[in-house]
Amino acid sequence: MKLGRLNHIGVATPSIADSIAFYRDVMGATKIHDPFDLPDQGVKVCFVDTPGAGGSEGTQIELIEPLPGNASIASFLEKNPAGGQHHVCYEVPEIHAAKAWFESQGKRVLGEPRIGAHGTLIFFVHPRDMQGVLTEIMETPREAH
Repeated sequence: MKLGRLNHIGVATPSIADSIAFYRDVMGATKIHDPFDLPDQGVKVCFVDTPGAGGSEGTQIELIEPLPGNASIASFLEKNPAGGQHHVCYEVPEIHAAKAWFESQGKRVLGEPRIGAHGTLIFFVHPRDMQGVLTEIMETPREAH
């Protein structure tokens, strides 16, 4: 297993609309995707693109707003009312091999692989096993999102 590309940084927010305005007006973001609901994960998501070096694809910011009934993001926002960094996400070429590797290292994988916001398989690794950082592992998308 080798460290893959940093695909995105997840940022929990009480309001995607307010966060879009922040990234557009304060941070100068020029490419902000339309928000969409991920009911299976209980969140509304919006991706903000960042430029990469030499015209390459940069790391995205994933804005995450809880949908009604989402206890985990709502709990995070109770502790961090203004929102904040929630997780980091790295790409891997094959999700099941990555899951097996993390488990063989004694890391706590949170649930089975499932479809994430980019339409590819993902899983999370417990922050206590990842130096305090909730870490999402995702299979490299076949097409850019």
